Order: sequence, then structure tokens, then C-alpha cells
Amino acid sequence: MSAICHPAQLSDLGNLVAVIGDFLSLSLFSLGGGNTLLAEYHYLSVDKYCWLTNSQFADLYALAEAAPGPSSMIVGLLGMGAAWREGPSWALLSGVAAELAILLPSTLLMVLAALSWNRFQHSPWRIAFERGMGPITLGILFAVGLKILETADRGPAAYGVSVLVCVLMLRTRISPLWFMAVAGVLGGVGWINR
Repeated sequence: MSAICHPAQLSDLGNLVAVIGDFLSLSLFSLGGGNTLLAEYHYLSVDKYCWLTNSQFADLYALAEAAPGPSSMIVGLLGMGAAWREGPSWALLSGVAAELAILLPSTLLMVLAALSWNRFQHSPWRIAFERGMGPITLGILFAVGLKILETADRGPAAYGVSVLVCVLMLRTRISPLWFMAVAGVLGGVGWINR
């Protein structure tokens, strides 16, 4: 029997501080970009704090990916979605606080690393680190793709379209914008829905 999930109230200062703390602690793990932590973002916003449903999370992810800007934009949208029940002012405060919490520590760390990285130009540790990060990043991105499939796809038609798009993306040079347009049309006419 699953427990009933009640959304955390961010107008309570303690909850807002806890949310900021969660995003601060995740910040140092987001060095590969905002999408590397998508599964944890999903856990926080859907399972732990109960701010959003799976469908709302998928919609915010799609909005963050469609908009120009960094992939970590989803954190600000999650922060806004989390506090929307408390009103637009709290939503804006929560969104800005979440975005700053996710960007500030990792940005400072990357600036420090970039300033000292050239000193280790011929070090075997640097070469090993750079070679090791490739497979790790690919694995994380694969896990993110599976999380999006799990969150967004409902029904055999949606899974079929996702697999077809993956195959075509890997085998052809068709622009992803065409796939987005076709998926939008299929959703618009009701052949695919969530």
C-alpha cells in the first residue's frame, strides 16, 4: 500500500531551506550539464516533495529543453512549479533560489578548475581523467534517456515512436526538429497521448 504524498509547502521557510540545500548538494554533481541529474530531479519533485506529477515533470522537461538556454533551466522551472501553490511571488523566489543553488557551486568549481587545468597538461592523471569521463558521461546520458522514456511514454504507440526516433537519429542525418514536429502532429491528432 503506497503512502499518500502531500506537497511540501515552500512558504514554510524550513522547507524552502531544505529544498535549497538539496539543490546545493546536487550542484557539484551537475558538472556534465543539468540533464545528468534528471533522475534525481524527478525523485525530488515527484517522489520526495510531491510537487509535481509524472506528466507535469515531463512537460517541464520538454519546456526546458525546447527553450534556448542551459539545460539546467529545468531546475528553475521545478522550483517555480514547487511553490506555485503559494502564489507567484513564492514561485519566483523558489525558482530563482533553486537555479542559483544548482549553478553557483558548480560554476565556481569549474572556474577554479579551468584556471589550474593547464598546469597539469602533460600529467598522466589528467589524461586518464579525461579518457575516463567519456564513458561515464555516455552512461549518465543513457540513464537520462531511459528516465524520460519512463516518465513521458504511455502505451505501445508512444514507445514505438520513441524507438523509431532513436534508430533514425542514430542512422540518419535528419534534423531533430523534424522528429519533434512529427511527434507534435501525432500528439495533436490524438494518435499518441500520455
